[in-house]
Amino acid sequence: MSEKKQSEAVSFEALSSLDAPVPFWKGIPFGLQHVMAMFVANLAPIFIVASAAKMDAVQSAAIIQAGLLVAGLGTCLQLYGAWLIGSRLPMVTGISFTYVAAACAIAADKGYGAVVGAVIVGGLLELVLGLTAKYWRRFVPPIVSAIVVTSIGFSLLNVGATSFGGGSGAKDFGSWQNLTLGLISLVACLAFQLLMKGTAKQLSVLFGLVVGYVVAICMGKVDFSGFQNLAIVSLPQFMPFKPTFDWGSIISLGLLYVVSSVEVLGDTAALTKVGLNRQPTERETAGAIAGDGLISSVSGLFGCLPLTSFAQNIGLVAMTKVVNRKVILSGGLILVLASFVPAIAEVFNSLPQAVLGGCTIMMFGNIILSGFQMIAEAGFSQRNITIAALSLTIGIGFTQVSDIFSQFPALFQQIFASNCIAVAFVVAVILNAVLPSEEHFLAARGEEQ
Repeated sequence: MSEKKQSEAVSFEALSSLDAPVPFWKGIPFGLQHVMAMFVANLAPIFIVASAAKMDAVQSAAIIQAGLLVAGLGTCLQLYGAWLIGSRLPMVTGISFTYVAAACAIAADKGYGAVVGAVIVGGLLELVLGLTAKYWRRFVPPIVSAIVVTSIGFSLLNVGATSFGGGSGAKDFGSWQNLTLGLISLVACLAFQLLMKGTAKQLSVLFGLVVGYVVAICMGKVDFSGFQNLAIVSLPQFMPFKPTFDWGSIISLGLLYVVSSVEVLGDTAALTKVGLNRQPTERETAGAIAGDGLISSVSGLFGCLPLTSFAQNIGLVAMTKVVNRKVILSGGLILVLASFVPAIAEVFNSLPQAVLGGCTIMMFGNIILSGFQMIAEAGFSQRNITIAALSLTIGIGFTQVSDIFSQFPALFQQIFASNCIAVAFVVAVILNAVLPSEEHFLAARGEEQ
């Protein structure tokens, strides 16, 4: 490479430094890569909840547009922070899958307004949790975080399967056309991931969606009516849904905000380890949680769902070592700009549910495997095995037979009867608090022998 080209290129040292000067325009390709890694995963929860809430095309397009806006704003907040809010680390935020199952249940039972109200209040709770993280984080060891992530993956399996079949309430649910679309999208994702190398693997879901979308067009399964009279530029809608504040919904999502705070502890530690080769500071961890809480409340005001830091982008940092905040800021600004172009939202809004199911079902399986990896990292001590076994058995098993809660108060049933994440989390926290130390377990086994 000539000296001129070397001077024009962005150096690896600059990209792998938090605050090294990088020309904004030259950093855009690297920022765009971070956006592409999370773009589909950011919008997928919205499709699923919108389908469960039986929204029309206009409503779902509005919250897709809002989802792009708040993801971009949240990324900018995490990158540079304000006061004690924001990690000031190379984090990219997006709509979280943690809340999907509970939001679908609330939307079907209480209406989408109850979801919006719970998102706003819950975000303020997570903001407080972030600002007070140093007082409570010792009560949530790695094994509890691992159980939470594992139960999230299991809770989403039926959501993925429902989309694969054509979506909740679809007249042709389970038809051969839907199953074929889902299978083609899944195979496309797998093939891309197996055949591509390096950072390109991060785009396997996007590739699967494109292939599935093209096949769906050929099969006549795509509705293009939403593109009629579409404005070139449009502002995201503020308060498109009137929030209602239902206590059961607020407590249900509130517990998940606590769960999400625990996830952020792990995400922040993973990010600083793979990107900066160090442990996060107390300020960075607290700021990350508080930043997620604040942007989630803002998201609720735009009628959208809660946000969190994205593991996909942490994986991308691990592969590329690109942590420069100015570079990743360009990605956040791209998301904000995309929110003003309704055509982008409408493309995703016209995506058949079966295509989405084929691509996301693999993502949900990966969440379960990530949980298993976290359990392994926490250690297979007898105490940890006991906590994990009981928490997952009660959390997943009891919520599959929801009538087991029939004698409990109505509010308790609303929060726990179909929410395996909340049940598993509460059981894990209680067991961690009351079970004796590992030395007692080992001593008991020695006496038996």
